[in-house]
Amino acid sequence: MPTMHDLPASQPLVTVVIPHLKDRPMLDRCLDALSAAGGVVPRVIVVDNGGDSSDTAGLEAARSFVEVLRLAANVGYAGGCNAGLKRCATRYVVFLNDDAEVGPGWLEPLVAEAERNPSIGALQPKILSLTARRQGRREFDYAGAAGGMLDRLGYPFCLGRSFSGSEEDRGQYDEPAEIFWASGVALFARREVLDRLGGFEEGFFMHMEEIDLCWRMRLEGLHIRSVPSSVVWHEGGASLRQGSAAKVYYNHRNAFAMLLRNRGTAALWVIVPVRAMLELAAILYYLAGGKAGAARAGQVVRAASDNIRGLGATLRLRRVIQQRRRVADRGIFRGAPLSVLLSRGVVQPPARGSQ
Repeated sequence: MPTMHDLPASQPLVTVVIPHLKDRPMLDRCLDALSAAGGVVPRVIVVDNGGDSSDTAGLEAARSFVEVLRLAANVGYAGGCNAGLKRCATRYVVFLNDDAEVGPGWLEPLVAEAERNPSIGALQPKILSLTARRQGRREFDYAGAAGGMLDRLGYPFCLGRSFSGSEEDRGQYDEPAEIFWASGVALFARREVLDRLGGFEEGFFMHMEEIDLCWRMRLEGLHIRSVPSSVVWHEGGASLRQGSAAKVYYNHRNAFAMLLRNRGTAALWVIVPVRAMLELAAILYYLAGGKAGAARAGQVVRAASDNIRGLGATLRLRRVIQQRRRVADRGIFRGAPLSVLLSRGVVQPPARGSQ
């Protein structure tokens, strides 16, 4: 069976784009897994966000299948992915986290599904936890798990995870399914669709950008599906640890902006006041958590302030997005719960660790 080192001279079908920031051993493990996965694996573009602190010296010489795109500064996951996308000329693109390791034969099922169904916008493999694997367990990773979903209030959740933790993988999600969003851990998409939509929203910097992108795909009538026969293992927390103040900020800021950009006008009149009250509830929850909680509460306030200041720009982008809409909210949210919190009987701040 051919490997990455046996790539044909002709244009490959898929390009893998890996945003990277200063953890060379982790990146090497990711690339080793790609090389060992079997099959003709496509070209890889490593987008180095490290600026003057780049740690990718010698990478292209050591790995002939890799092209390094060095950026002058850190433009985040969204900006890094978009920079790599501009170098892609293949039919499909996979955005892969550098703390992920693909499983054997991971790519072929994704390509086969996309080739079979031209209405596919994006696909997601089954995402399992690398940490659990090292401990002899097989369970879903928090970031994406068996597929991303969204409730009617705009809060994301995943098949295979809950607020109490991730499920053991017992094959319960081994049937391909329609999902709302594909995780940025390993997001497979049509390049033509990505180009048409302008890629990820760079203003998000990191977190929620893949949900926003998939939502825009769905507004155009495209489908997002899980492909569980493709398996990717993910470290998790390599960029920002769970519950960090920065992660709280990006999650709260981007979740609200995403809602304003993509939800239908009639629904927003009801949802925005509800979400505002839930943001206040999150602030009070964090304030009860001592010094660390107060720092997180401050990030929620900061996120709200930034959304208010940027409201004009958000609404201008909203007009562009809504002009492209082909599917009404009733079709997009058919079968979705009003709130993942109510449907699961959980009482917690809604946007905490939402990616």
